[in-house]
Amino acid sequence: MVAKLTTSQLHKIVFTISVLTSQFLFSQTKKKDTIKEEAIKAVNIYKKNFKEILPAQILQGEELERLSSHSVADALRYFSGVQIKDYGGMGGLKTVNIRSMGSQHVGVFYDGIQLGNAQNGLVDLGRYSLDDLEEISLYNGQKSEIFQPAKDFGSSGSIYLQPKTPVFTGNRKTNLTIRAKSASIDLFNPSFRLEQKISKRIATSFSAEFLQSDGLYKFRYGRKYPNGETASDTISKRYDSDIKAKRFETSVNGTLNNGSWNIRGYGYISNRGIPAPIVKNRFKARGARMLDESYFVQANFRKKLFPKFETQLKAKFAYDYTYFNDTVRSQSGMPAKNTYIQREVYLSSSNLYSITPDWDVSLNGDFQYNNLDADLHNFSYPTRYTTLVALASTYQWNRFKFLGSLLGTFTSEDVKMNFKADDRREWTPAFFMSYQPASIPELTVRAFYKNIFRLPTFNDLYYTSVGNTFLKPEFTHQYDLGFTYQKKYNKSLFKGLYVKVDGYYNKVTDKIVAIPTSNMFRWMMLNLGKVEIIGADVNVQTEMMLGNVKIKPLLAYTYQNAQDKTITKGFKETYYGEQIPYTPRHSGSFTLMADYKDWSFNYSTIYVGERYDGQQDNIRYNYIQPWYTHDLSVQRKLSLAGHPFKINLEMNNVFNQYYDVVLNYPMPGRNFRLTLNFTL
Repeated sequence: MVAKLTTSQLHKIVFTISVLTSQFLFSQTKKKDTIKEEAIKAVNIYKKNFKEILPAQILQGEELERLSSHSVADALRYFSGVQIKDYGGMGGLKTVNIRSMGSQHVGVFYDGIQLGNAQNGLVDLGRYSLDDLEEISLYNGQKSEIFQPAKDFGSSGSIYLQPKTPVFTGNRKTNLTIRAKSASIDLFNPSFRLEQKISKRIATSFSAEFLQSDGLYKFRYGRKYPNGETASDTISKRYDSDIKAKRFETSVNGTLNNGSWNIRGYGYISNRGIPAPIVKNRFKARGARMLDESYFVQANFRKKLFPKFETQLKAKFAYDYTYFNDTVRSQSGMPAKNTYIQREVYLSSSNLYSITPDWDVSLNGDFQYNNLDADLHNFSYPTRYTTLVALASTYQWNRFKFLGSLLGTFTSEDVKMNFKADDRREWTPAFFMSYQPASIPELTVRAFYKNIFRLPTFNDLYYTSVGNTFLKPEFTHQYDLGFTYQKKYNKSLFKGLYVKVDGYYNKVTDKIVAIPTSNMFRWMMLNLGKVEIIGADVNVQTEMMLGNVKIKPLLAYTYQNAQDKTITKGFKETYYGEQIPYTPRHSGSFTLMADYKDWSFNYSTIYVGERYDGQQDNIRYNYIQPWYTHDLSVQRKLSLAGHPFKINLEMNNVFNQYYDVVLNYPMPGRNFRLTLNFTL
């Protein structure tokens, strides 16, 4: 008789084999003591050409500094195909949605390891400052390289946040940068970053930031009747958006012969007001608050063991504490004082083998443990065990490039009470290809297909009186066809042109939705929805020189026809074929950067077309008018006591437009911000 393996046993066996394989091969290598003179930049110390097929949208270096952005969410607004949900002010939640597939389908990676939230699947991008980032990149589908953790294959779209790594020039051993920001919304935001060279192969960094704002700002509130007549129009003040937050981060980066390693620690503590919706002319403070603490420690080791074999190990432990206090019925329907604690353990092993110079294969295995505690009545206290295995290969033949991957996801869950969700085993493929014609070497044509899913969150499954343990995963099927044209010129005026165009079709099935029951204070989670998305993304960048003035325009445009195709019990819903909530058909941004000697000028505008709110029928009552903002900034580089000193002055929402990103959550009008940056 052959014994059947349980899912949890399969988790352990698969991951153990993957780790032992890499460790065995590592033990066979010879240690070398050669010391090289080099700047320590661990992320790029050994960066192979991975034959990337899909180009990313990237913001890096001074581009990040010059955009009128405070957090990662602000910067992502300049990417095509992205929708940001912003609930207003400094303390409001900020999440991202790529190509209308839902925020839970977006993987956000910090220094190469995914930021998780098993409770609700959302990552609050407002927590992550731009001060410590050297690059933000966005990939549709997935990053088209194969030497990466299995987790990287598991999202419909991915955002990579790459922290700065220490770089030392000449005989320098210490770098210190001090920043201070102040804004008209009573913002006080000092920060510093210290980098220290320990040896020729090891460097460390430490950064800290404090953020405080009362969140008070004026806004214009106007509403109309369904027939278009004005119902109300007034100027008021926004409350419940105050925040006091502390962030600290440290890392140790090291280099090896043909390899690198790093360890990173991160902490974030905040006490913030939760902005309430402005409804029925209720403008006063409601008093809802949230205290949260988030900590993680992660490590990465990467080494080329043989000329054809390379391995990478990653590990992470995360702890998140959230206390939510809403004593007023107006916001959540019923008063609430709840505490939530999440724990996560993550282990990963990735292995790459080069069969030929044009053909690589990889085997990647991950294991993840998630646990949620809460002080809710009759709570299930769920624990989830997840094992992921990814087999991938990339091949280049003449001017063709191919990449294929197969991801296996195996989950099991335990609960202390109530029913638990079923164990799941899913295999999901992805295929990518590109072609560069010989007659037009500047042109690259590409296409991809990807099938992936997102698991129901702990809230979807186990939230008291709401969760549904019978929910199925929410699948997406993505089809993409596009091209990139990139050319440099030696002309005195025109220096370069970059054009990226993509057309795509996405299909979301078994969409998880919340619907009310007979009791409006009690909702149910169901697999009801189907969504079909036809869209196009366009990115254009160029560079020009007008005498001593360098000009760089950037244009991003998105078209999305995202239709709800839900059929319930054989009947089409009233909103069948209509645009899904909060998805504009047209949106885009334009940025113009200009540099003259030590002066820099930046102008940017963002446009979001007409949308409809969370009520799914596209009727006039649910209509949300388009909005746009114009931002200006001027930067001057100086020398103070022989050290670099920067002054940056911003004026945001120049024309003081009233707008809501999310209906009834008004955003700030015209505001100013001053940033001082001093480097020792």
